[in-house]
Amino acid sequence: MPIIKQKEQRVAIFIDAQNLYHSAKNLYKKKVNFDSIMKEGLAGRKLIRAIAYVITSESGEESNFFDALVKLGIETKTKDLQIFSGGAKKADWDVGLAVDAIKASNKVDAVVIASGDGDFVPLVEYLKNTGCQVEVISFGRSSSSRLMEAADDFIDMDQEKTKFLIGRSKIWNRKK
Repeated sequence: MPIIKQKEQRVAIFIDAQNLYHSAKNLYKKKVNFDSIMKEGLAGRKLIRAIAYVITSESGEESNFFDALVKLGIETKTKDLQIFSGGAKKADWDVGLAVDAIKASNKVDAVVIASGDGDFVPLVEYLKNTGCQVEVISFGRSSSSRLMEAADDFIDMDQEKTKFLIGRSKIWNRKK
């Protein structure tokens, strides 16, 4: 059952950019429309803060993406991609996002987490126990069922793909 979203509510939006990027790429071969995520997450309410957690690569090719997020009113927090001696790579912002959400929770009425990562279930439960309304927006097909159940509201981006995806699919339909 959808929750009631009041116009006076103060909202903070926390975006796990890597999670959404990889979901859109793997499911649809497209990119995420972060403007639509902001609009849907806000739902006409008062934005207090929006933060996207992003990873920088060695090439630095993400700078245009970071600039686009800032133009949307989204603060970016960056972390370098870690490459280990065996070639393994790690890029993780889960703890940083969780700490920021907890710090903001006493200043907002609702927290929106844009991610399908099940690691955020304890965060959702904690925030709800402090009285925050917690909403999750992500692609349902690649989201943790526990996360969807734990949230007060779940917005499934799969249900309105044209709204939340941009770019042409890289899958070609060949005519014979």
